[in-house]
Amino acid sequence: MSIADNLALVRDQIESAARRAGRDPDKIELMAVTKTVPVERLRAAYSAGIHLFGENRVQEFDMKTSAVRDLSHVRWHMIGHLQTNKAARAAELFDAIESVDSLRLAQKLNTVAAQLAKKLPVLIEINIGSEDVKSGVAADSEELEQLLKFAPSLPHLDFGGLMTVPPYSEDPEPSRPFFRKMRELAENIQRRRLPGISMNVLSMGMSHDFEIAIEEGATRVRVGTALFGERINKRSKA
Repeated sequence: MSIADNLALVRDQIESAARRAGRDPDKIELMAVTKTVPVERLRAAYSAGIHLFGENRVQEFDMKTSAVRDLSHVRWHMIGHLQTNKAARAAELFDAIESVDSLRLAQKLNTVAAQLAKKLPVLIEINIGSEDVKSGVAADSEELEQLLKFAPSLPHLDFGGLMTVPPYSEDPEPSRPFFRKMRELAENIQRRRLPGISMNVLSMGMSHDFEIAIEEGATRVRVGTALFGERINKRSKA
């Protein structure tokens, strides 16, 4: 199947999942994850109608930029773990950072965004399964509280919500309680009416479990394999 065919199927699945949950499908964003995806296939996805893309590595996307800078009305998001020493380049390259996992990183991004005279949308990455091998802050951690507390002092960042990757399982159903916990966390934060923080975006769900994520409240799903085909390392597929 072509990327256009895959996209049509994914959109049908998004609509079906949203209808099951009594939600408006138009309120759910589809992000194409293009880690290791060649530029020609990325451009094919753009031609098929995708204008929101997620990259996992600063260096990989830096090498692609010259070949995609002509694409109009496209948003490029950083969704992988971001080291502080690469924050400056990430803030230059990307329209948003979805993987803020420390106050130190947030402060660095704010400094660079100020120098660039831009307001940088960011999401706080939550390690919802408390996995040692994954980045992100724990849902009940002091690190999360620090990010929420100091958001007003970082005026060049727009804290718009949360992102997560739950523990991997071939069967998507075990992801449900993690997605539900994320939705509840976002709702709890929203109720606190913290200055400088909104919970408009809940970025969760990948190729194998995005329908479950939508049923549990995702507003943005990150899909790679279902659009572009299988990757070698299944645990890294989006």
